[in-house]
Amino acid sequence: MAGADVIRHRLADISPKAYQHPADRAATAALERIPKLDLVVRKLIEFQYERALRQSFLASSVKLGPRQLPKVWKRYENVLATLDMPETYDLYVTQYPLTNAATIGSKQPMIVLASSAVSLLDEAEVETVLAHEAGHILSDHVMYTTALLLLLRLSVPRVGIATFPLLALQTALLEWFRATELSCDRAATLVNRDPLVTSRTLMVMAGGASSRKLNLDAFLAQAAEYEEWDSGWDRLSRFFVELRLTHDFPVRRVHELTKWVHSGEYDRIIGGDYPKRGEDVDPRAAASDAVDHYARRFKRIAEAAQEEVEKASGRLSDWLRYGS
Repeated sequence: MAGADVIRHRLADISPKAYQHPADRAATAALERIPKLDLVVRKLIEFQYERALRQSFLASSVKLGPRQLPKVWKRYENVLATLDMPETYDLYVTQYPLTNAATIGSKQPMIVLASSAVSLLDEAEVETVLAHEAGHILSDHVMYTTALLLLLRLSVPRVGIATFPLLALQTALLEWFRATELSCDRAATLVNRDPLVTSRTLMVMAGGASSRKLNLDAFLAQAAEYEEWDSGWDRLSRFFVELRLTHDFPVRRVHELTKWVHSGEYDRIIGGDYPKRGEDVDPRAAASDAVDHYARRFKRIAEAAQEEVEKASGRLSDWLRYGS
């Protein structure tokens, strides 16, 4: 599937726990403790909202392969080989102004790459975006991600439609998704083997200009400045802004990635020391002060979502029929 150079760098049977960010670990654990959450997600899928979402992408996008954007496809094969992915997943490019990508599909994941990413990013940066999305698949983020995309679409106000009953769950899934982004930035860096390439990619996605025209050193300094805000009011204001975002601020993502590299974990993994799929992870090793910190932050949001899911699960079918 890929050349000898990629095979030499393959992270054979790597577990997603190898690169999981503490925020992701805490947020995922909190979601898994919400009773009936999977029932709600299954109902969304039962009513074919996922199928409609998939069909909308298929109808308006171009499927990539060896004869369609072959350079991008080759980079994609490199990603799949490096992360030792079990399958080859469909890859599409679609007309979209923001430099971004998404992975959807609870059972058959597919990656959708924005056309602006192909035109604006260089080859290494495109590979970084693709590796980030493959990290979501390997981490099994896709079911909740698909549910979030459906909830975001369903919560758009429409004339004659009942008030959407799951706004707290949407907020919880947004918080969870922002945490997963930090994990997948790590996965991307394990593929490109250069944290500066990942930082450069995030810079381009933030600024909307080619990396040839931007100064990475200045952007890294900007990321450090963002984290050094000491004002409690500034931090509180930032918290409420972040609650509405699908993705964390790029400068924060760069800062978190830099901390991970400096911790030595990145070097340890590319040196071959990492947990394999199916292996149990020592719970004491997985726990940390960082996990506790994020768990406390997520606890309030998850509790609100739990109460809402309990109330809505019995009448969700009626709402979905009325809202469709």
